[in-house]
Amino acid sequence: MNSILLDLLGAQVRYRGREFRTRTIEVGEQNASKLILIHGVGGHAEAYSRNVQTLGQSYHAIAIDLLWHGLSSKPDFTPDMVPTYARQIIDILDDLGVQKASIEGESLGGWVAMFMALNHPDRVDKIILNTTAGVSWNRDAVNIDDAAGANLLRERSVAAIANPTRETIQKRLEWLMAYPDRVTEELIDLRYAIYTMPDTNAALAKVFANSFRRGADVRSGINESDLARISVPTLALWSDKNPGAGADVGERLAALVPGARHYCINDAGHWPQWEKPKEHDRVVLAFLDGRPLPEMAIAIGSAS
Repeated sequence: MNSILLDLLGAQVRYRGREFRTRTIEVGEQNASKLILIHGVGGHAEAYSRNVQTLGQSYHAIAIDLLWHGLSSKPDFTPDMVPTYARQIIDILDDLGVQKASIEGESLGGWVAMFMALNHPDRVDKIILNTTAGVSWNRDAVNIDDAAGANLLRERSVAAIANPTRETIQKRLEWLMAYPDRVTEELIDLRYAIYTMPDTNAALAKVFANSFRRGADVRSGINESDLARISVPTLALWSDKNPGAGADVGERLAALVPGARHYCINDAGHWPQWEKPKEHDRVVLAFLDGRPLPEMAIAIGSAS
């Protein structure tokens, strides 16, 4: 794999927005269809550093820092984070002078994408839900392992922001990957630099306190029954080693969203776009272009 620097060589880093100041990493023609890429909680635009160049060959690919994250603005914190993030996305679209964009969201970013599709469908073309968070699942229908998923993420997130060292940040990043050695030294350096920025550190402490308490952001939470109201074309993009919510959760998501397509990337954790960028990009582009999705590989050890 290339370094983040080489992956982003030629990309444009800029700030967009009228209400908010959003840092973006952009590749692609300004008049091309827009594809907004949204990271998960505690993340930053470089979560898509391995994807923007390829996606930007066909679309105007725009990876962003969410509010209170990275180098984007830090307005007064509100526990209604997801509706505020939706305002941020609309603010970017207005700044771009476009009515609609496709949105790929990973984890928290997927929650934002679903919220946009449910509450602002006129501003959304298609959505890609990448190991998405934000859905209250029927625990009798899917296998949710809180110890390996939300609880461990909370523990490592709080530790990384309360005591940001290379070691605590590495452990936080390892939660994202199917295997720890996929966390590069450069990625640790980057996140350490971001987490030790005083304003970002203070803002993320509030984000984590809000995100990881029981019942957080309940007014914008999405129940399984809400998924039937998503009317925009949807891709449920999952992975076989997503911590705490494995492949069966992605299958259920696709089954509950009308007309949704489904793809599971094997040998990947919570960041399939980073761990398997070529496969991720092939699938996303096929979906956005309206082409058949590539055939899914059969995971080693699964039934043939």
